[in-house]
Amino acid sequence: MATDLLSDFEARGLVHQSTDAAALRAWLATPGRRVYAGFDPTADSLHVGHLVALVLLRRVAAAGHEPVALVGGATGMIGDPSGRSEERNLLSPAELAANVAGVERQIRAILESAGQRVHVVNNGDWMRGVGYLEFLRDVGKHVPLSQMIAKDSVKSRLERDGGLSYTEFSYMLLQAWDFVHLSDALDCRLQIGGSDQWGNITAGIDLGRRLRSRELHGITCPLLTKSDGTKMGKTASGAIWLDPKRTSPYRFYQYWINLDDDDAGRCLRRLTEASPQEWVSLDEARTANPAARETQKRLAEELTRLVHGEGGLTAARTATAIFFGAEIDGLDDAQLAEIFADVPSCEFPRSSLDGEGLMLIDALVRTNLAATNSKARQTIQQGGAYVNNRRMADVGHRLSAADLAGGSTLVLRSGKKSYAVVRFTAGT
Repeated sequence: MATDLLSDFEARGLVHQSTDAAALRAWLATPGRRVYAGFDPTADSLHVGHLVALVLLRRVAAAGHEPVALVGGATGMIGDPSGRSEERNLLSPAELAANVAGVERQIRAILESAGQRVHVVNNGDWMRGVGYLEFLRDVGKHVPLSQMIAKDSVKSRLERDGGLSYTEFSYMLLQAWDFVHLSDALDCRLQIGGSDQWGNITAGIDLGRRLRSRELHGITCPLLTKSDGTKMGKTASGAIWLDPKRTSPYRFYQYWINLDDDDAGRCLRRLTEASPQEWVSLDEARTANPAARETQKRLAEELTRLVHGEGGLTAARTATAIFFGAEIDGLDDAQLAEIFADVPSCEFPRSSLDGEGLMLIDALVRTNLAATNSKARQTIQQGGAYVNNRRMADVGHRLSAADLAGGSTLVLRSGKKSYAVVRFTAGT
């Protein structure tokens, strides 16, 4: 017998709205049910906001059912107006194809690692070649305009000055047909999504009833937001992406490590495999010693492993240890730039490392780690000067190419926390 998926979702705070709970629970009582969530390829990578849907599908698999991930190769040509204050820019066919490939790759990596059967489908496969008049006759005729206008996702946009284009207005119709098509092709009768998808989900449920006399079900989960109501996964430098080329494993790991306590506790329940007993234990530990950040560490480790694998988690831990004083070794310039992105930097000509090299005292002053030569000398004598996190006790030390941590970078430190990145560039 399948695990009670609905009760699991409810216990983790993952249910915002649902269709009839009794009917849904009865349908889910049979193992092997197929449950779907959709992902529109608006970029070539998913971001932290998509993690809830991905984790929901992993929990579907863990409960003995089969997750279905839909990539919107067709709907991505239009753009979902739900939760948007303005219309999305349309993607070119080449951009859309690249985005679909990137998103599919990430979905498979995250869902297939669970070990259960996964279906990854693309609505472009069944919408390609469907004629406009044919679609209006066979599908559009069965969706009342009054029903579409009443949906919050449409109503809120119609009330704004910019309004809603007919193109975006049609999105709901396409997603509704996706649901009916998947119920035909895979006997998939449950769609899950964020709370902003309730209008689209219920449109599909109604269309299934009108076209097939079929009972379909829906669950929405709360959007991933911080305690202050802002979207999680947004930082001053932009979104937190799942693609390591966009957001390194180190930055991804640090994002979760730095969450506020309340946000960390909520994310632990919604995004990890932690049991209720672990929640209670970590809640108590967080109250007793918040500085230890045990919840944040548990969250950061599991999610980094899920998205970036063991190698990514190891790299993130290594980078974190380096920032807190571990000796720097085996990293390249790009990795150093990522770890020390928020640290002051200074450039010297590469030629300054030739011959006798660059005096460490001069480098400490030039990078503002010491106010004067005498202060720099004092720092070195007292054991507070570091090159690549290795203590330098020689007042007369001269930096040479042998001191570089990356191809053209080294890291200076004064005391426990004052860092500077030094880059040596070609030229004079």
